[in-house]
Amino acid sequence: MTTTDTRALRGAARFYAVQALFQMEKTDQSVEAIRREFETHRIGVEADGTAWIEADLALFGRLVDFAVDRQAEIDQMTDRALVAKWPIARIDPTLRALFRAAGAELIAGDTPPRVVITEFVQIAQAFFPEGREAKFVNAVLDHMAREARPEAF
Repeated sequence: MTTTDTRALRGAARFYAVQALFQMEKTDQSVEAIRREFETHRIGVEADGTAWIEADLALFGRLVDFAVDRQAEIDQMTDRALVAKWPIARIDPTLRALFRAAGAELIAGDTPPRVVITEFVQIAQAFFPEGREAKFVNAVLDHMAREARPEAF
């Protein structure tokens, strides 16, 4: 497998993690049910002639599990990065899921913070193509990364 393939699989895992965390919040499904659904019916599965993108299943699982297990810690870190008038509970649920997945990777992952920020800004651009949110995500994740891994800056 080439480096490009590995990057694509990791990028897809991050994207799916954001979707899974969003779905968990909206449906109140358990982490086990969500993981099973994504791993069985979405990631790399062809359905109705539509091929879903392959992903790094191990990274997907780690991000979702860690985001759920440490949600309070990640949400507090996100709140500290947000303006006081906009706590995490008031922001768009897609952004909340994105910050939780990114926070999980910043805290528990070994990926350089700049790579994590870049990857999740690209995901924000996919969900919000108008661009405002991507700048917002970049600023919040930069703050979160400096808190989670100050030694990297």
